[in-house]
Amino acid sequence: MSIVLHQKNLLGINGAGRIGKLTLWHHLLSRKFDGIVLNVGREVGKSLEDLVQSLTTDSTYGNLSLFLYGRAGKQIKVEVVDSEKNIVEIDGLPIKVLMSERNPRNINWKDEGVRVVVDCTGKFLDPSLEDNEGKGSILGHLTAGAEHVIASAPFKIKKADFNTDETPTLIYGINHTCFDPSVHKVISAASCTTTGLAHMIKPLLEDPETNNVLTASLSTVHAATNTQSVLDAVPSAAASDLRKNRSVLNNIILSSTGAAKTLEKVIPQTAHFGFMADSIRIPTPSVSLIALNITFNSRMNERGVPYISGDYIRDIYRRAAEGEQKGLLRFSMKQNVSMDLLGLPAAITIEGKEIHTRTGFLKIPAEILQSLHVSDYKDINIPVTHAKVFGWYDNEFGSYVTCLGKLTEYIASSLD
Repeated sequence: MSIVLHQKNLLGINGAGRIGKLTLWHHLLSRKFDGIVLNVGREVGKSLEDLVQSLTTDSTYGNLSLFLYGRAGKQIKVEVVDSEKNIVEIDGLPIKVLMSERNPRNINWKDEGVRVVVDCTGKFLDPSLEDNEGKGSILGHLTAGAEHVIASAPFKIKKADFNTDETPTLIYGINHTCFDPSVHKVISAASCTTTGLAHMIKPLLEDPETNNVLTASLSTVHAATNTQSVLDAVPSAAASDLRKNRSVLNNIILSSTGAAKTLEKVIPQTAHFGFMADSIRIPTPSVSLIALNITFNSRMNERGVPYISGDYIRDIYRRAAEGEQKGLLRFSMKQNVSMDLLGLPAAITIEGKEIHTRTGFLKIPAEILQSLHVSDYKDINIPVTHAKVFGWYDNEFGSYVTCLGKLTEYIASSLD
């Protein structure tokens, strides 16, 4: 029995890509688990030391020692405890590495003592597939002995009639308290953009002046991801979006995002108004920006001035940043650039200086009112306020992995 298996509170991580590795970093910071079982699913390099080097260095966030403790802090200790059983300790946290199985049902979490697994592969996103489906299914983690599995991406469910009540999408700080350990065995933690967007729109929907939304749209100016090509490549068969194969290094690339659609699963109110979303990929390593355009059914005060103004929305976000979203939503009046937000542990940072509003009037002519049998046939002018709000989010560690990690810790703490 390994040193890891002696621990009582273990977390399983499936996949050691961008989110998998940074999830490990989060739990090295938070120390809410006694140990980690990391399934890589294949041999890495020529030795376990090669994997450890990959896990403790990062081209975006730097060396793990500096990340954890800063330049004046200590150096982390990395020790191979058992090279035959692939057990290491990083900064005192025991980690067992599994390298043989890629199919979730064969990972055998039960024997490793793991109850909660975070699947960071991005490969198993359809909970409607049986555990013996093809190369694997997310349900396979349950077959392998895990009690709960969290996907670090939105679900992609192919069966139109699949009941999603038992497979919720949860975002920490938004709807994570809806988790029911007796029912919810498979959970999606949404995406980085949906996480930031949910925290961005929540305060607006809770304010009495801004909760009557007519329509909304967003563009996320999004950092590069590993789904893009480093250099131009030939598209695969039947590919419909040729831009995905263009070089990420030197292009601005128009793309799509399912953030608005996923948001409906987290904040159902958003399904009641039109919400469009798109993505603009840019050649930066991390930190993205949501440009939210939102239009409200507004009203005027007794002096003929609209209630909803830039200052009014700024005050909404100031209160949210000091209220129940404290630490998850931040409000800034600084003139930020993207790298200022790298690693910042907040779901969204509102760029206060760039909040703008304009109020116009929707005119309903008298003849339309007459056709509706309204007694007063005078023209009616309905005030409509349009707002532009920008929100920064570190789409890798700071925003997404932080919320994913907190959700994971909440779910684990809810178990008997």
